[in-house]
Amino acid sequence: MVETPADLKYAETHEWLRQDGDGVITIGITDYAQESLGDVVYVELPEVGDQLSAQDEAGAVESVKAASDIYAPVSGEVIAINEELEDEPGTINESPYGDGWFFKMRMSDPSELASLLSAEQYITTTEEEDEG
Repeated sequence: MVETPADLKYAETHEWLRQDGDGVITIGITDYAQESLGDVVYVELPEVGDQLSAQDEAGAVESVKAASDIYAPVSGEVIAINEELEDEPGTINESPYGDGWFFKMRMSDPSELASLLSAEQYITTTEEEDEG
């Protein structure tokens, strides 16, 4: 069973977002995305200090089966990256919502959160993908 925590926001491009307070958010890919990719072997992350707009390409993740771009779900400045993923990309498969986070941003426009999906909406989206 794919895990989809109710306290997170989701993008249709399979990123999750957790609000950490003071306009800081943590971003990663969903359990559904890591399961679809298979064993992750490489991850490319943005640079600290990068200014990203919502839907900007922020990096990439590669597995034994496929490669996929990672997108910024909202606009802001990258303030931290999960450097451990460079040596241990499989952490994404083991803990997509925990140690497998990708990067942190300081949001420049919190109103963009309204365009993201709830867990329930995201589950509906993935079920439609599986049927299609």
